[in-house]
Amino acid sequence: MRDIDISLVRTFLAVAESGGMTSAAHALNLTQGAVSQKIRRLEALFEAQLFERSNKVIRLTPEGERLLARAHRLISLNDETWQMMRKPAFTGEIRLGVPADIIRPMMPPIMRRFSREHPKIRLTLVSDMTETLLAALKNGEIDLTLTTEGRAGTGDALLLRDQLVWMGAQNGEACHKTPLPVSLGSEACAFRAATLDALSKAEIDWLTTCDVGNLESILATIEADLAVSPYLSTLVPENLITIPPEVGLPALPPYYINLRMPDSGGSLIARELARYIRQGFAALQTPAATKGPASRLPCSL
Repeated sequence: MRDIDISLVRTFLAVAESGGMTSAAHALNLTQGAVSQKIRRLEALFEAQLFERSNKVIRLTPEGERLLARAHRLISLNDETWQMMRKPAFTGEIRLGVPADIIRPMMPPIMRRFSREHPKIRLTLVSDMTETLLAALKNGEIDLTLTTEGRAGTGDALLLRDQLVWMGAQNGEACHKTPLPVSLGSEACAFRAATLDALSKAEIDWLTTCDVGNLESILATIEADLAVSPYLSTLVPENLITIPPEVGLPALPPYYINLRMPDSGGSLIARELARYIRQGFAALQTPAATKGPASRLPCSL
């Protein structure tokens, strides 16, 4: 038999992209056993081992890497043909708001899967600060948005809970200076009020070194050891560090990544994209996904 079951290839791609059977199962709404069975069927079809499993870490074999190079094309052609023949209900444009720092570490797998399975929908990203994105949602300028907020969204609006920490340069001295140099971005920075409140309660003198909302400017001041900055712990870049508590900087509160929809509940397309986003974030928080190095980039501004 030379016919390839596309569902097996889709499962293979989910495992390869998420890094584990459990996280792939969450993304595909399958049990872990069903995912493992599909991978075994695909390996039997090709008479080749596609993944190496060692100490609960899963990696592509050379044969798996060869398949990965073609898997996207196979699925894309399959889905395009299916959509064309079925005359899909989902067509048009969807405008998604995402804070700049969340886009790269968390969104590509979600957007890739959504676009692959809904090729007739044009996905437009609007990147800005949380406060601006919420205003745009209220005014109908975007269809749904991710946010970073000091309060957790209720129900399925909550995507991720994380701890705000102090971030600085490796072997840096900025965290020991008086007054403390702090890079906070613009007045609309989502973490600004909580950070200044913590500094005030600890009676720590501080000065600002970067008052612009540009993420790259803030990162540059941190990397140059000109300042410290508040960031979500799971998103601290690998070339920077979380400043340890013994340095004496005040503790910062938890923050939350929420998914906000219009009061009306949103369009059918918006609700469909929201479903993909929730599945993607759920996959990121599975044990298999959190054991390895996390995708990292700094906090929402």
